[in-house]
Amino acid sequence: MKILVRSLERTVTEEELLKLFQEYGTVESCNLVLDAATGKSKGFAFVEMPHAREAVKAIKALNTLRLHGHGIRVKAAEDKPASK
Repeated sequence: MKILVRSLERTVTEEELLKLFQEYGTVESCNLVLDAATGKSKGFAFVEMPHAREAVKAIKALNTLRLHGHGIRVKAAEDKPASK
C-alpha cells in the first residue's frame, strides 16, 4: 500500500521516515520528495508498505504525530487517474 506523508518539517530525512514506519512493519520504499532546483525537501513523502494491515496500523498511529515540532499528516495515497 502506498502512503502519503504530508506537512513534514523540511529538516526531516528519508532515513528518519524509514525508521519511523519500520516500527509498524516492512517498508518496501521511502521517497522524500525533493525540489529539483534546490535539492531540499518539499515537505512530503511517499512510503510503500507491501502488507495492507501493517500500512493501516502505521497510518492510524502516525497521523498527527509531532515530528520535529510539526504535526504530520499520514494517509493512503490516491492513485492518479489514467491519462487519456
